[in-house]
Amino acid sequence: MSKIDKDHFRGCLLGGGTGDARGYREREDGKDLISDNTQMSIFTADGLLWADARAKRKGIYAYTPCLFYSYEKWYYTQTGNLADKDYAFILDDDILKRDELFARRGEGTTSLNALGASIKNGYGTLDRRTNNMNTCGCVMRVAPVGLYFAHDEAMAFRIGCESGALTHGHEDAVLSTGFTALLICLLAQGATLRDAVEAALAQVAEHEDGKNVIDAVRLGMSLAEKSLAPRDAIETIGEGYTATEAVAIAVYLSLVYGGDFVGAIEAAADFDGNSDTIPPLCGNIIGTLIGSLEIPPKWILDLELADLVIDSADRLLVCAKERAENGV
Repeated sequence: MSKIDKDHFRGCLLGGGTGDARGYREREDGKDLISDNTQMSIFTADGLLWADARAKRKGIYAYTPCLFYSYEKWYYTQTGNLADKDYAFILDDDILKRDELFARRGEGTTSLNALGASIKNGYGTLDRRTNNMNTCGCVMRVAPVGLYFAHDEAMAFRIGCESGALTHGHEDAVLSTGFTALLICLLAQGATLRDAVEAALAQVAEHEDGKNVIDAVRLGMSLAEKSLAPRDAIETIGEGYTATEAVAIAVYLSLVYGGDFVGAIEAAADFDGNSDTIPPLCGNIIGTLIGSLEIPPKWILDLELADLVIDSADRLLVCAKERAENGV
């Protein structure tokens, strides 16, 4: 049954946001604070929505450039600087009126360095890599791509990969990002988690450099079938600091816990490793499966910028439905 609806789109992004807050573990003024994981997810949605609006005016879709400029907005919120003076046009945007997005939450070193060095539109692409980094900052922000392209598996994977290459040049990072976007797309279409993982892996397998991603995810899948304590299984996969390990751990936990959102998020936040990035990834995956109504209401009520997360999900849903209706 299709999950291209308000409940499951909200479930994906609110799942990511509330999972992020559980991993970040900071409260302020009665709110559970988000980290750079959710900040960048919001800017990913912003870039896609910007590209969609631009195409309606000009008839040309420019998803990756718009994602790049939205990430440059995030760079500005974190540093107070523009990477290039010619990017000043990005400052005239309502999203930059949200003061909470200017809070520095998490390191995001790879993304910040890549965006800061991307002058004269010299951002990373599939053909022109700007570094050889395989850190997890590319996968934790990509869920909105899977939602926007919920009716288009090929584009979900392609734009997922391109969005990763903007800041992360290692092939494992690029393919892990494409895998994650396609996984969210397939889950939104109504696929079971295991079927969605298999289909996304099949897409990765079409690339000659996909072995590391496939091996890591399959390790997570095999561990999910064994009677192991989650912490022990996660340690077998790794610490989760690379994009590939982060995705594999998130798949493992999502398979083990299924629809138990709270259990999965608590396990994702309770291991010796990258316990602030795995929870939002799990939240995106399981949230897409179960919908927002199955996420603890208090977690949503207390979430910083919950209104912006919900608005992003709702606007992505409108775009996804319009794309399907217009055969785009």
